[in-house]
Amino acid sequence: MSGALWALIALPLAAGAVLLLVGHRGDRAAAPAAVTVMLAAVGLAVAAAFGHPRVRAPLLSGLPAELSVDGLSGLLVVTVTAVTVLVMGFTAVEFGPSESSGRFFGLILLFAGSMLVTVTAATLPVLLMGWEVMGAASWALIGYWWRDAERVRAANTAFVTTRTADLGLYLAAGAALAANPTGTLALRDLSDAGEPWRSFITAGLITAALGKSAQLPFSFWLSRAMAGPSPVSALLHSATMVVAGAYLLLRIQPLLEASGWGSAVVAWAGVLTAIALSLVALAQTDLKQLLAASSCAQIGFMVLAAGVGGTTGGTLQLIAHAAAKSLLFLIAGAWLTALGTKALTGLHGAARRYRAVGVLFTVGTLTLAGLPPLSLWASKDVLLAAAFEDAPALYTAGLAAAVLSALYSTKALWYVWQPGPATDSGTDSEEGGALRVPGPTRSPLTVLALACVAMSMLAFDPARAAVSRVLGAAGQPAPTQWEWALSAALALSAAGAAWTWGNRRAPLPAAVTGSFRGWLHLERATELIVVQPALAIAHATARFDHRVLDVAVRSTGRGVVGLAHWSNRRLETGLAGSVSALASACRALGRAARRPQTGQLHQYLAQAVAAFTVLAVLFVFVK
Repeated sequence: MSGALWALIALPLAAGAVLLLVGHRGDRAAAPAAVTVMLAAVGLAVAAAFGHPRVRAPLLSGLPAELSVDGLSGLLVVTVTAVTVLVMGFTAVEFGPSESSGRFFGLILLFAGSMLVTVTAATLPVLLMGWEVMGAASWALIGYWWRDAERVRAANTAFVTTRTADLGLYLAAGAALAANPTGTLALRDLSDAGEPWRSFITAGLITAALGKSAQLPFSFWLSRAMAGPSPVSALLHSATMVVAGAYLLLRIQPLLEASGWGSAVVAWAGVLTAIALSLVALAQTDLKQLLAASSCAQIGFMVLAAGVGGTTGGTLQLIAHAAAKSLLFLIAGAWLTALGTKALTGLHGAARRYRAVGVLFTVGTLTLAGLPPLSLWASKDVLLAAAFEDAPALYTAGLAAAVLSALYSTKALWYVWQPGPATDSGTDSEEGGALRVPGPTRSPLTVLALACVAMSMLAFDPARAAVSRVLGAAGQPAPTQWEWALSAALALSAAGAAWTWGNRRAPLPAAVTGSFRGWLHLERATELIVVQPALAIAHATARFDHRVLDVAVRSTGRGVVGLAHWSNRRLETGLAGSVSALASACRALGRAARRPQTGQLHQYLAQAVAAFTVLAVLFVFVK
């Protein structure tokens, strides 16, 4: 079984690397090869989910590479591989001969493979490697159309923002190493670290997770990520990078609880993001931006679940969100291709014109809205039950966020089902429109819609209890009858109010459409609070470097050179003369000493007599 785990991560990574190296020469075979690889990965993921393998290999001295699959990561590897193969299956026929499909599918495989490394990582070094490759692959995918400067800027914004938050992961790894220099940095052991290292580890992991999952205050990068191809958005938002942070927080629940403060910070960060970004979604006039903001809001519920210990509800929310959001983004991309717009006003009647796709879109949207029976609301109820047990204030705030999700989802539904430009531009029959979604390509959409329906059933007993056992989270609180009834009533009331408001053609209040439409101006605030001060410091440092340090260095250099010239003229010339004079004197003494050395004995005797005579005279005078 350990071989299956190695193959699970190696297969997509190796195939992706090969496609990237082959480049355009592999365009023709890229799509079928990528789909085949991911189908094999699905089989390996299912085997790993049932077998729970654990593998270990040497990496660094004292820091081995460890991978493992348990209940949580088992559900995630199946979700990641299944959603990836469905997105690939839908995308396979979209690329024309001029597109670099080899590069695209190679990056997708690399992206999915790095997510698989992330969810199976049992140690911080392995987690870091998967985390970093996933971030780099997302940058390349968002900026896939690299000739468009705006898309490249969007990719850079997303990459720099997430990389800034990723510094927290390095802080956590350093603190974990300081706390246990001889340890393996295993995730399961992080809660055993002593203070203050445990707090540093907790703060670093929370920061990295919130940045990766586009939670406040990092949410704005997900808006810019919409510049990438729609299949990238479908994968990015559903089962890979954006949910990686929520998964990590669910994984490190023992550490959050052991820290004494991490659980509360995570819970409130999640619920506040769910509320604020639901309002952002409600204010959007662009379908993809609405879906992007809703991703932040829906992931906020997962983060809330991690904070209150609701592993079952958070996991159900994650998997159901993966199915719903990949379905919605794929359909949004198809409509954009067919109608040339993603503005909600331009999509009036899109579901009427393309009825089959419209019905599937409705299934996904109702899942987000929490409208019975197709309901992410059911999984929300499970995690909100844990929130209610932890703090009633969190439950109330989470319930308010859930009502807002019903509002923005109903808004999207109202636009695509109302008669309008999309209906007027063609017939109500899908065959008569410009959208071409053949059976093999439509099948992934149908499977995702069925997955949405199936996931709504997992929140109810006995399926929910079975999921809890798989996760090792038995004994978590279950929603009571009054909670089910309250949530259903609020969802239906919110949907009815939103539909009525749409029929009245009344504009949203200015308080909603103002800063919320601009994603709370988070990017601008970041620019004002972080970027501009940092640039100002950089410019000031550059001026100081140019006007002070550079001048000082140049002056010091000139002074040293002048001193060297002076010492050459004054000291070295005199020293050279003294050495030359001493050498001349030594040479003269040598010549004088050699002159009496004739080899005649009587001359040596006379020299000895003269020398002893001089010594005697000196002795007499000294005496």
